[in-house]
Amino acid sequence: MAKLYFRYGAMNCGKTTALLQSIHNYEDRNLKVLLLKPIIDTKGDAKVVSRIGLERKVDHLVPEDEDLFGYVSSHDEGISCVFVDEAQFLKKPQVDGLFRIVTTDKIPVMCYGLRTDFNLNGFEGSTRLLEIADKIDEMVTICRCGKKATCNARLVNGEFTFDGDQVAIDGEGKVTYDSLCPECYFEEKEKYERKKAEARDNKPKVYEKK
Repeated sequence: MAKLYFRYGAMNCGKTTALLQSIHNYEDRNLKVLLLKPIIDTKGDAKVVSRIGLERKVDHLVPEDEDLFGYVSSHDEGISCVFVDEAQFLKKPQVDGLFRIVTTDKIPVMCYGLRTDFNLNGFEGSTRLLEIADKIDEMVTICRCGKKATCNARLVNGEFTFDGDQVAIDGEGKVTYDSLCPECYFEEKEKYERKKAEARDNKPKVYEKK
């Protein structure tokens, strides 16, 4: 029975490496797969790239308004499995389309991605996957303190930040991420809020002339 899978975890937990290993297992058996990635994820351009240097060209970059059920159904001849990297960037209707692929076309779909953003808010795609996926697996990585990391903290120019748009691609515009446990995450957030408060307090006052 085909299923919709969602494998999630904080950054650096090896999601893309696991995806590429699974693809290798299929292709090693001469089975055809379809690898998708949302076009908004510009890291690697038209490739998925793991942190240990593995990479593979995607079969299709997904625009945010594309009907995935229609696309895959028209390209599914001989496909044994559909893989989606950075699935958190999908829209809700696209995740619903993947579920229809599993149900109607009987093709398993394996999605890999983040659960929450740098402010612990859910992404549209991952939230929907958590609601309807047949099987959900958490992939684990370790915080700098040795505890389990579940939070994705954003850095700009090496400094932690908790302001900004939800989407900022790792490695672009001096943006990087660190995987932290909740304790270390809130420790950095408190430092950030103190710095903001100090900057406001030290800001020179401007008096208007009467």
